[in-house]
Amino acid sequence: MGEIKSTLELAMERTKKFTLSDKDKEEMKQKEVLQKASSLFQRYRNGHLSLNEVRKEVEKMEGKAATMVKQSLLSQWIDALSLNDDPARSDEKILKGIESLKQQGIDEIREKFHHLLSQYQEEKEKVKEKMRGQLSDSLKKEGIYGTAVEPNLEKSDLWNKESEKLDLSYKAKLEEIKKGLKGL
Repeated sequence: MGEIKSTLELAMERTKKFTLSDKDKEEMKQKEVLQKASSLFQRYRNGHLSLNEVRKEVEKMEGKAATMVKQSLLSQWIDALSLNDDPARSDEKILKGIESLKQQGIDEIREKFHHLLSQYQEEKEKVKEKMRGQLSDSLKKEGIYGTAVEPNLEKSDLWNKESEKLDLSYKAKLEEIKKGLKGL
């Protein structure tokens, strides 16, 4: 009596004559390596993986794959540096990761980044206060005033425009810092 074959066995028989070209195999390996790098990036950034564990994972890989993962991680970490998030986030963690993979100190660039972040936050607070004052004045003119009245900046078009202008002016400076990190 004949043997009953599973769908997988039938599919395998049909694809026996097909093989992947070397180019396709290389592309598949590259995708796999880049997915591994993205996974390491996310797990490290979210605190699920320590820097030491990231280094161990990279060291386990063969030469070319390890190099690709390092380059991808560096690129992702550098791109992740931002001025917009709260200060308690992972910028320092990212800078430590970059320093570790580059295997050299980045104290000067770290200092420039922290100085820029500080300047940005100070400037943003000044603009917020100015906008709050302007919004409070316009509310007073409409007869809305008192100690409980707090202008909602996030809903203000004027605040959004000023915030965008500030972000653009500091974004160029941040890009210079990122370029410096990539050039190491």
